[in-house]
Amino acid sequence: MTSLLGSGDYVPVSQFFHDRSVFVTGGTGFMGKVLVEKLLRSCPGIKNIYLLMRPKRGQDVAARLSELLNAPLFDRLRKERPLELNKIVPIQGDVTEPELGISQTDQNLLIRTVSVVFHSAATVKFDEALKLSVTINMLGTKQLVELCHRMLGLEALIHVSTAYCNCDREEVNEVIYPPPYDPEKIIQCMEWMDDDLIQALTPKLIGSRPNTYTFTKALAESMLLKESGNLPVAIVRPSIVLSSCREPVAGWVDNWNGPTGIIAAAGKGFFRTMLCHESKTADLVPVDIVINLMICAAWRTATVRPDGIAVYNCCTGQQKPITWKDFVHLCFVYMRKHPLGDVVWYPDGKCRSNWVINGLCTYSLHIVPAYILDMLSRITGKKPIMVRVQDKLQKAAKCLEYFSTQQWRFVDENVRQLNSLLSPEDRRTFHFDVREIHWPTYIESYVLGIRHFIFKEHPSSLPKARKHLQKLFWVHRFTQLFALLLVWRALMLRSQTARKMWFVMLDLILRIARMIPYA
Repeated sequence: MTSLLGSGDYVPVSQFFHDRSVFVTGGTGFMGKVLVEKLLRSCPGIKNIYLLMRPKRGQDVAARLSELLNAPLFDRLRKERPLELNKIVPIQGDVTEPELGISQTDQNLLIRTVSVVFHSAATVKFDEALKLSVTINMLGTKQLVELCHRMLGLEALIHVSTAYCNCDREEVNEVIYPPPYDPEKIIQCMEWMDDDLIQALTPKLIGSRPNTYTFTKALAESMLLKESGNLPVAIVRPSIVLSSCREPVAGWVDNWNGPTGIIAAAGKGFFRTMLCHESKTADLVPVDIVINLMICAAWRTATVRPDGIAVYNCCTGQQKPITWKDFVHLCFVYMRKHPLGDVVWYPDGKCRSNWVINGLCTYSLHIVPAYILDMLSRITGKKPIMVRVQDKLQKAAKCLEYFSTQQWRFVDENVRQLNSLLSPEDRRTFHFDVREIHWPTYIESYVLGIRHFIFKEHPSSLPKARKHLQKLFWVHRFTQLFALLLVWRALMLRSQTARKMWFVMLDLILRIARMIPYA
């Protein structure tokens, strides 16, 4: 491939999108929102962004679009260039329906006008039923490709996959691997099998993969290779996607997926143990880095038109690794520096590599306290919720265990090469060089993002939260000391000398406790 730099005809990324229309599936999801915002803000000449949307919870697409554009993510655009938001055009449809549920009129509009398609619609639930996962992740992709074949001026189709679709391999290159089954046959099986039979066969079908999500995403890639023909296609495979690194605001996150829900619960003080190999690499990637790579992949696909389907492993493990130990440690550091409101217990916890010890700790630190708190809630007339919350957290932790106890080598040569093709200005505007991530700074903004965007807590509430946390710190330390003394007493109080030491220590603890103010 010939580099565009220095060839005299380099087309800047934003200029490429000038007067072009884009079609986005999954635009109301976490990544889709960031994509739409970035295209409008950094590609001001873009013509229209057609957003596939479905009515949901009694809201029509117009109401959902209004709610989307009023989210904090779009604050900067609303303030600086509000007219850009008028370029978003909702297209009513549903990836689970025939022809994506798009009317013939809207199909004709897309066929005539769209130049670039970003396909990020997917069910990201790890424990999704196989039939629904096949319908959304595979059949939806197939129907989108069929629509793309009819588009008169399509220049790039960017399919969002996952780095873990090939998690049955220790080293994952930027290629499409042979599928475990013929994708078409899997789709056909879902059509005639009843739900009970599918559920019974699911473990055997997914094999060594941990869930239906990674299984169907692997099949979707293979199907895309077969069905795309001569379409200009590229695949972007992010690893574990977390909050934004830089833009439009550092730390933006709006969902509980992946580690976020667990980190939030740890910040509240009621999640304290998890099965995890601390020395393994946590392949985490900020959402804005993924989006910038997707936009540049579309630019490259359209302007260079490489042979075949280019694959980009969007990961940090090779160029900017961080271990689970460091990630968890930094999260606790900044959750104590910027505590959440109404913390139940002092944020503290540990990753454990032994499943037996972790199970015992889960029972004693999560389950038993949850039942005690719910019993107290019933006594005081409040609604008991902690047992239900712990059930959800245990399911989330179980899903994450597969990824926190293993390690992969995601080769990212195509990503590095794409970055080298960009002009210095485009590298700044569409930044996706993971080497520039400073993990402590990023994780601090991640924790602040959880506080601000998920829990809706204003920075002005921090002094009160810190004061409350200081009290919990001393309660936590005294509890630890008291538990240690109880164990020591049970084991060592066989001599008169040990008994005297016990009473001296107990008296000292009580004296210190009386000295601490209750303000």
